[in-house]
Amino acid sequence: MNKPKKHLLQKASKAFLINGLIIMLIAAVALYFYTKSLLENEIEEELYSNKDRVERLLVTNPKLYAIPPIIVVEKSDDVLPALLKDTLIYDPLQDEVELFRQLSGTKKVNGMTYKITVRAMVIESENILYAIVFIFLTLIFIAFVFIFYLNKSRNAKLWKPFFVNLDNVKAFSIKSENPLKLEESDIIEFDELNQELTHLTSKVQIDYRNLKQFTEDVSHEMQTPLAIMQAKIETMFNDNTLNDSQYEQLSSLQSDIRRLKLLNKRLILLAKIENEQFTSEEIFVLNDLIEEILNNFKELTPSRFTIESNFPLKIKMDKYLAQILCTNLISNAVKYNQRDASILINYTKNTFKISNTGDSALKQPEYVFDRFYKESSKKDSSGLGLSIVKKICDRYGFKPSYSFQENLENSTNQGYHQFEVTFIPST
Repeated sequence: MNKPKKHLLQKASKAFLINGLIIMLIAAVALYFYTKSLLENEIEEELYSNKDRVERLLVTNPKLYAIPPIIVVEKSDDVLPALLKDTLIYDPLQDEVELFRQLSGTKKVNGMTYKITVRAMVIESENILYAIVFIFLTLIFIAFVFIFYLNKSRNAKLWKPFFVNLDNVKAFSIKSENPLKLEESDIIEFDELNQELTHLTSKVQIDYRNLKQFTEDVSHEMQTPLAIMQAKIETMFNDNTLNDSQYEQLSSLQSDIRRLKLLNKRLILLAKIENEQFTSEEIFVLNDLIEEILNNFKELTPSRFTIESNFPLKIKMDKYLAQILCTNLISNAVKYNQRDASILINYTKNTFKISNTGDSALKQPEYVFDRFYKESSKKDSSGLGLSIVKKICDRYGFKPSYSFQENLENSTNQGYHQFEVTFIPST
């Protein structure tokens, strides 16, 4: 399953946003616990200091001092260890129960044991803690938003040459005579990328021109001697001194030359399709085109064509390639159809299907569209017709497929070889 695609700047901004929020939250939590620890230490230090002051006062003045609930001094019969804890105490001044941090312990002064308790209100320190964290979060959030937009703007400016050059590469065609033009950049990596792209596209343009020239040369150089050979053979046919054996050999040679010419023609066609030399596109109704092709075939084959469904099928492609695609499919169906049986044709909104009779399914249907693949031993088969169909479909994103449908109602156990092309709906 392919991952959803995102723009570079969008993904970089999202990563910055997520990372920034995570760092901000971690920093806020760390600040909270660190500040809380500092405040608690400060309160405990203050409590120990107050307790020492009270103990010193009791040495010089044994009169009991008490400032409830902050300081409580009372005589005690027991000696208790120092105890530090949180406690809830009612504060009459504020008329509510408050949380205090409390330090208590006993001290023997002038032969008398006193229990000294000092307290500090925790609520005030908590308020200070929350205020510090809130201010920190507010400031860091404002700074984060500012840095986010600054970083986004900076990235857009930084990556601008890349996006400009990306558009130039998309618009570039190897068929063009002009070289690829890229925007210069002071970034070393972008500059190296520009140099490599310029070098690569220049090489591809040269290779394309050489291949195109080679294709044209091959077409010309092979067709001419083949035509001469065929003409010479036809001349020899007029020689009355030929015996039957010589006549058969010349007929076989003439058949081989026709196959060679057809093979050469189809290989050149494949090369032209691969080189994208068919660029014109138009919208037309495929039914009309196939009707013209069927009329031509009706004069050449005893097979009957039966149109089962005639839904108007509109496609957008090069009409010459569409004619080749349909001709090859129809020719394949005619070639392998059982004599006198009907060839079935079916149109839907997006598909064209042609079916011819057959005894059994292909042994290796996954290779049926491969170049030079043949299951039949027929000599007039070049093994390129269906591969040309596949190449044309690949050119436009169409989907060709093969299936075999058994005919259980037929006593001869014949089925149908079905070739279907799924077209992309024209817009």
